[in-house]
Amino acid sequence: MTIVIAIANQKGGVGKTTTAVSLGHGLALKDKEVLLIDLDPQGQSAVSLGMKAEPGAYYLLTPPPGGVISVKQWIRKGREHLWMIPGDISTNASQAQLNAEGKPLSHIASQVKQFIGNSMGLDYIVFDTAPSVGGIQERAIWAADLVLVPAATEYLAADGARKIFEMMIAMQKEKEWKGKILGILPTFYDDQTRESQTQLKEFQHIFGQLVLSPIHRATILRECPAEGRTIFEALASSNTAQRAVQEYQALVDYVLKVN
Repeated sequence: MTIVIAIANQKGGVGKTTTAVSLGHGLALKDKEVLLIDLDPQGQSAVSLGMKAEPGAYYLLTPPPGGVISVKQWIRKGREHLWMIPGDISTNASQAQLNAEGKPLSHIASQVKQFIGNSMGLDYIVFDTAPSVGGIQERAIWAADLVLVPAATEYLAADGARKIFEMMIAMQKEKEWKGKILGILPTFYDDQTRESQTQLKEFQHIFGQLVLSPIHRATILRECPAEGRTIFEALASSNTAQRAVQEYQALVDYVLKVN
């Protein structure tokens, strides 16, 4: 069975792409077949893997009539067992087109069916989503079996996590969404600052057991995308780098235990 995971928050700069890439590669290193789909117009998932931003997501979201161009032409191999459909600025155009054409909430779910149960033998599909609410994020969440919400340990990111949590609850109650929340992942945590500690406690107060172990702020997590490598490819030459590897490995292990 292929499990679809959406990485989402209504605020940017909270570590969604780092989390999507790290989770995808971490699962691949466990010999799981993973397809990472970049639904963010910035195309940073591809860049983080040392690849080009390309319009693959556009052709997934808005395939031309007649099947002249297949989205399968845009599947790229990122790492062993890790495949990718890259995105770029053209994803913005597809969002406008989806809304203009009134595509249903189930549109992305329908589009990714072609990758489920086929010769790729995918274990996981991971969506990296844009922070803005405008159609793609909602459709990606609808398509997901599990939703992971990275949230920086600061007030505005907590507010974004709360809003997307409320969206998912509404989708469950009003539209019978069958997915569930995988967890709230605190990011950019700094145990030396009062703000981080306060916001982590606030997350735990609001979301309870849904709050996962935090990802600490680490320079290596900013350096890896610029070098086109994942945290699992980083040289763990410092305590903070080793901690970042261990924390994302713990996330991978957690996901592997969830059905």
